[in-house]
Amino acid sequence: MDYKKRERDRPCKTPIVTHDLTRYYGDLCAVNRLNLEVENEIFGILGPNGSGKTTTVMMLTTLLAPTSGTAEICGYDIHRQPELVRKMISYVPQDMAVDVRLTGRENVMMYAELYGITDPAQGTRSALKTLDLADRADDFVKTYSGGMRRRLELAQALVHNPQVLFLDEPTVGLDVAARKKIWHHIRYLRETGMSIFVTTHYMDEADRYCDRVAIIDKGIVKAIDTPDRLKSLISHDIVTATISGIYSGFAIPGVTYAESRGDELVFFAQNGEKALPQILDALAVQGLSILAMSIRRPSLDDVFLHLTASSDEDAGPFNLSTFRNILGRRG
Repeated sequence: MDYKKRERDRPCKTPIVTHDLTRYYGDLCAVNRLNLEVENEIFGILGPNGSGKTTTVMMLTTLLAPTSGTAEICGYDIHRQPELVRKMISYVPQDMAVDVRLTGRENVMMYAELYGITDPAQGTRSALKTLDLADRADDFVKTYSGGMRRRLELAQALVHNPQVLFLDEPTVGLDVAARKKIWHHIRYLRETGMSIFVTTHYMDEADRYCDRVAIIDKGIVKAIDTPDRLKSLISHDIVTATISGIYSGFAIPGVTYAESRGDELVFFAQNGEKALPQILDALAVQGLSILAMSIRRPSLDDVFLHLTASSDEDAGPFNLSTFRNILGRRG
């Protein structure tokens, strides 16, 4: 399948536009007046569990009705033209949706026939080839690895050549090599003219692969921009200290305590090189053993902490260590 040629033959208006998109579950506001405009790009939404990521995708794919507001996919309104919206999109949910009792070819062929494409056999061959599964097409899916099954899901989603592809946690549970391969295919699809809307917990992946990202917390978008511009929101250096002992705090001009991660302390510093020896001395005065220290530039993890740490005063500061532990259990 020539994705580039098909895209030129079938121009699309702005792929995704939302207008005050809102969803309540009872008294809980899961998504609060969301306004986005997504072009031909890989657009990522980052946030912890319960932040509203999946609810947003469910509304944009017409699987869940908004409480208020609306959205347009390629110019079609999700309220008034849901059938036309569905013709323009594909959605790969987080949970595996392949039938392990069938071969890879049979799985994709089933979707090709459901979509009613003109030549399902050719569409199936093309989708399998695009995802590097042609040599295993006639093997039963029960023999596939987790990464291969995820690629097979992408093949199912691509068989009708959608304009917009929605991916919910596309690499969760996969090893590093499989995650890298999935993103290789996602970037290829973006290069062919497809728009990719992806939710993820993996901020390192969003930093590396997304053209723009939105950080969402408790249904509210805190910021939208390129990863580099988001990281520039934090002008400070990050100083970490691995210690043995109990940290009791200190006051150093230009240095702010951020969080602890087990035996590691994290500080924001206006000048990391100047602050590091001062932090070292202050910790030593407390009788702590300093096992290691380092300076680095901010990451998207740090931006998330910066943007959300004060968002819930009653619950106290956001604990990024707990957030990472949640991600570890999911992976």
